[in-house]
Amino acid sequence: MDDNGGNALLLGVIIGCEIGFWVLLLAGLAARYLLRMRRTGAALLVSVPLVDLVLLAATVIDLRGGATAHFTHGLAAAYIGFSVAFGHSMIRWADARFAHRFAGGPPPPKPPKYGMARARYEWREFGKAFVAWAISCALLLGAVVLVGDVERTRELLVWVGRLTMVLGIWALWPISYTIWPAKPKDGAPPLERERVH
Repeated sequence: MDDNGGNALLLGVIIGCEIGFWVLLLAGLAARYLLRMRRTGAALLVSVPLVDLVLLAATVIDLRGGATAHFTHGLAAAYIGFSVAFGHSMIRWADARFAHRFAGGPPPPKPPKYGMARARYEWREFGKAFVAWAISCALLLGAVVLVGDVERTRELLVWVGRLTMVLGIWALWPISYTIWPAKPKDGAPPLERERVH
């Protein structure tokens, strides 16, 4: 298969993995809360990370098969990194909403809007982004070493730069909220005003 065909196939695998993530997540939550099948729901939710392994295997097989790395190979590494770093919190987010809607659970908590509480929230999110960056870069550099041909893997090194730039831009949010903490407007409800403290 030529490089263009391989890229299209890998892009299809990435899209399939994203669809698979949400299908497994929703099926697990539906089994847990709608069908009251807690074990089945737990098994489906535990299997959500398997989609990352499928994508990793497809990428490694393609590169080891002689493909020259292109945009889609870097995208695959970035997808895996962000899926690992943010996947658990996305599952918790969806679980809280299903529990509230279908099992009488408490309303899902909302992120703080003001003050240092908001800054801490933004730093936590940045921490996840840093983990995603680290995993993605490790996969990209690992692929460069695995293939052993800098010319064929040059695009993967370009992706390290792209992801580093994204992480640098992301850092602006927690830094700005730390230096200039958000304050409620004068007309904000009392509860929101109290969150500043």
